[in-house]
Amino acid sequence: MEPRLLVVDSVQTLSSADVEGSSGGVSQVREVAASIIAAAKRRNMTTLLVGHVTKDGSIAGPRLLEHLVDVVCQFEGERHSRLRLLRAVKNRYGPTDDVGCFDLNEDGITGLADPSGLFVSRTKDPVSGTCITVTLEGRRPLLAEVQSLLAESANAQPRRATSGLDSSRVAMLLAVLQQRAGCLLHKDDSYVATVGGVKLSEPATDLAVALAVASAKARKPLPQRLIAFGEVGLAGEVRPVPGINQRIQEAHRLGFTHAVVPSSPSGAGPVPAGFSVREVGHLTEALSLLIS
Repeated sequence: MEPRLLVVDSVQTLSSADVEGSSGGVSQVREVAASIIAAAKRRNMTTLLVGHVTKDGSIAGPRLLEHLVDVVCQFEGERHSRLRLLRAVKNRYGPTDDVGCFDLNEDGITGLADPSGLFVSRTKDPVSGTCITVTLEGRRPLLAEVQSLLAESANAQPRRATSGLDSSRVAMLLAVLQQRAGCLLHKDDSYVATVGGVKLSEPATDLAVALAVASAKARKPLPQRLIAFGEVGLAGEVRPVPGINQRIQEAHRLGFTHAVVPSSPSGAGPVPAGFSVREVGHLTEALSLLIS
């Protein structure tokens, strides 16, 4: 028998009689992993070691195992989201900035060639308080929708609720909107969320959050087939972000025709035919879309 693939689930439950200690200990993990690696090299056999993770997402037990193997991959995902990301944490022979996207459904886990559909709502009529952005997961562009709802507050201290976004960053953007763009929000409860349960932590989503909130305040929808991305500073400036042209190309591929992007010394790069790009240097320039 000449196996080509070995899957061990999980490596922390195995033990060797050659060393003392319980399963999952430093000495046991070192001996078991060394034995498996030696057998894999001797037989030229691909080997997958499945390990447990802690609640914060790090590998359970001694970190020695990470140093013994060539590649460390990790499944990530929220409990209430169907999306699962396979991310390389370590790769001795290649890059670690690529991400695999998978859909967790009743039939198991299936690969997603285009996961953006999970995070963009499909409505016939434009709705105020929504904006589409393009974020980068590793080297992979991913479209996501940011939604905002404002309601007159009955409390002296208005409520600020977020889902899928960093609450501190959203609070900062609300302050910038009020102080730098004249958008009065101090008497409104603010609710800002992403569609589909996706988590957006990249600063490039700032501009989309700001436009969604301003659209909700004005009760006027943004133009259809529009995407926006860019980092917003405390002075209201819109800063460049990596992969501007890559994000534009992905938006064009999915049928979008307009983009609001940060001004950059190198420009937005080659723009697809029929696609309109508007470069802005300040938040007020982007908010003029609600007036025009």
